[in-house]
Amino acid sequence: MTRTLLLGLFVVGVSAQLVKPIGDALEDKAFLGGALLSLVGYVLYESVKDLASSLRLPARAQVESRELGTFVSEAFRARTVEIGFLGYTGETLYNELYHRLEGLLEDPGPIRHVNVRFLIPDFGRPMTVPSRVGEGGRPVDDPDFRKRLEEKCREYDETLSVLAERLTLLGRVTAHCEYRLHPGIPTDKVCVFNRELVLHGLYDVTARTVLRSTDPEYYDPKGYRTDLTVWSQEGGDDAKAALATWNRHFDSLWSLAATPPWRAAAAA
Repeated sequence: MTRTLLLGLFVVGVSAQLVKPIGDALEDKAFLGGALLSLVGYVLYESVKDLASSLRLPARAQVESRELGTFVSEAFRARTVEIGFLGYTGETLYNELYHRLEGLLEDPGPIRHVNVRFLIPDFGRPMTVPSRVGEGGRPVDDPDFRKRLEEKCREYDETLSVLAERLTLLGRVTAHCEYRLHPGIPTDKVCVFNRELVLHGLYDVTARTVLRSTDPEYYDPKGYRTDLTVWSQEGGDDAKAALATWNRHFDSLWSLAATPPWRAAAAA
């Protein structure tokens, strides 16, 4: 509308100078300056509009795992927070969640319910990844390495569960955090936030690590290096369909997942 108005003023002003009856009707030369000013305004308007378009950031289709904190913060703006994870150990997400849950002890804000679910591989089973790198690069199952990862996940689970229990006891927020196991290797990294946004990426299953200089190499995916594709409600029909599929897939895996041995022992 602004562009049309400026262009119209210019046309009327010039016409007032070229067509005498129009000029007489519009008080002769009083409109020349206004015409030129409106033309300048029109040019500036077009330039600013084009500049704004060039600077506008496109919708991000992919993010780095290091940016998970932004999505966790956004999820914790809702009254009901629901976060699901499918992947390796969940260390990257755990670090973000720990500080968020701890902050709720002092100030829960509008949050009333928190439910966090972690789906990780069953490290009690023989595996090709994670594993020791054998001769010719062949994977060799390593029970000690698997046990090390299992202990790490047990600590994460217990820490988040204790925080959730403390929050619930305070009475302002009901919270639940739980790890479960699925019989597979870590190939996909999936984060589901409030059932409205999903991040999905693929681990580099051939990534290697060395714990100590005297140790062998291990196949050990690096979750913090994984790029993640973004699926959200704002992404159109295809994105919404993918979002619904991921939610359904995660719920199905969760319903079939096993309780970790450390939780089973505590329950007994």
